[in-house]
This record gives sequence, structure tokens and C-alpha cells, in this order.
Amino acid sequence: MQTQGRQWTAMLMASLLVLASATVSSAQTGGQGIQPQTGLPSSQMPGELRKVDFEQRLNTQLPLHLAFRDETGASVTLGDYFKRRPVVLTFVYYTCTMLCTQVLTGVTSSLIALDETVGRDFEVVAVSFDPRDTPMAAAAKKAAHVDRYGRSGSASGFHFLTGDEASIRALTDAAGFKYTWDDATQQYAHASGFVVATPEGKLSRYFYGIEYAPRDLKFALIESSAGRVGSIVDQVLLYCYHYDPKSGSYSFVAMRAIRLGGVFTLLALAGFVVVALRRDERVRH
Repeated sequence: MQTQGRQWTAMLMASLLVLASATVSSAQTGGQGIQPQTGLPSSQMPGELRKVDFEQRLNTQLPLHLAFRDETGASVTLGDYFKRRPVVLTFVYYTCTMLCTQVLTGVTSSLIALDETVGRDFEVVAVSFDPRDTPMAAAAKKAAHVDRYGRSGSASGFHFLTGDEASIRALTDAAGFKYTWDDATQQYAHASGFVVATPEGKLSRYFYGIEYAPRDLKFALIESSAGRVGSIVDQVLLYCYHYDPKSGSYSFVAMRAIRLGGVFTLLALAGFVVVALRRDERVRH
């Protein structure tokens, strides 16, 4: 499923590929200019980018048995971070200096705006899709984002994992995250975004791009936790919004708001009647 977030990512990666190709071609001609090249039709995407996608697979069960290593180098399974709370799951690689950094920064910025706290109300799990990444690199990324988040005791809720090619592919395939290595730029071409999963490990909500609305993330956590995250007021507000898979965000539903307003109006009228009857009863006595 194509979304605005994936289209934005594809455009960004296409620009990088064009720039890298121009640089290599210029070097090969000894600085005497770029030789004419046959370009791709405007409707055709470069071959490498056709392998990049972030397909929504809502309600898919993640393979929780997969083995990884955490930021300390200890052997863990994906399921170690589920069962109790919903999980914010990101796919990045730790040596990436561009898009992955922006994704992690965007996630952390949204988390800062929430009343809910990492490690208490939900978990954050980052999985590197580069099998060359090391626990040392994972530890450095975790330290940076725990420090940025800035809440005491939250370090236990941030998890930065590395793994082998088999585990990585099994997990990313299940989540619909498709990426590829690009020789021209010596980087991975990949989509930007993250997913929210239920405590049981089922994919619940997808977010695209590099900036994420805290309100949408809060709603996703409330839904993914079956109402165990968030206050009663949050859950009432959520009733007036509906998740749109195409945009990966929540849109306002006017009819639900009208119904909710009608319920509150009826409750207010009923309360007024009860108070009036009791007052009249006291007056008669």
C-alpha cells in the first residue's frame, strides 16, 4: 500500500541516488563534464527503489521467537519485550547518519510530549536491519535517546537490538518493511516510519514519515493496549477519531462527536431533572 509517507521517502532516496550517480560519473570523466545518459521515464522508479516499501499488515502476528542481541550483547528474543505492554517498534540501522537518525529523533520527540512514560506504560524497541551493526553501536544509540527523552527510570523501557540476517529478514518481512542495499550510495534504501504493536505482538498501527503527531501516537497506544494506557478522557476523545490506514493517522469523525455530544446532553438533562425533583421534594417537606 502506497502512502504519502512512503512516497516522500522514495522521492528523498531518488534524489540521493541521482546526486551520487552524477558525482561518480563526473569523477570518471576526469572533471571534463558529465556524459549524456539515457534517463528513466518520469513514471518509472529506479530499480533499487522499487524494492523499498512499508506495507501495512495490520493484525499480523510478529514472530516473537526470533533471536537477537540487546545493547549489552546479551542474547534475547523479540518476545522478551512483549506480553505486558504495547510496543513502539522501529526499523533503523545504527550507522545511518540521515533518515534513520531523523526517524529515531521524531519518535523520541513525540514520546516526550506524552503523559505516558516509556518503561511504565509501553516499551520502545529499535531493531537494526543491518546485520553488521554491533551491540556497541546499539548502546551508543540507546544512551543518546534515553538522554534526549530525559525521564528518570525510563532506560529500562528502551531496547536497541542487533541480529543476524535470518532474524532480521523474518521480522521485517512480517511487518511489511522492505529495504535494499544501494551500491551507488553505499547505504540502505528504506522507508521511514514505525509501528505500534499490541502486548501480544500483533501489528496495530503504522506511522510514516519523520514527524509524528503525539495525539495520534497516544491514540495508537490506547487502542493497542485495549484501553489500559491513557485516561478515561483520552478514551472518550479517541471515540471521536478514526484510524486512516492510507495516511497512517487519525481523522476526526463528526458523526461520532455528534452522538457523543447527544449522550452528554441527555446526561446533563437527566441530572438537571433529578436535582430539580429533589429540590421540590425538600421544599414540600
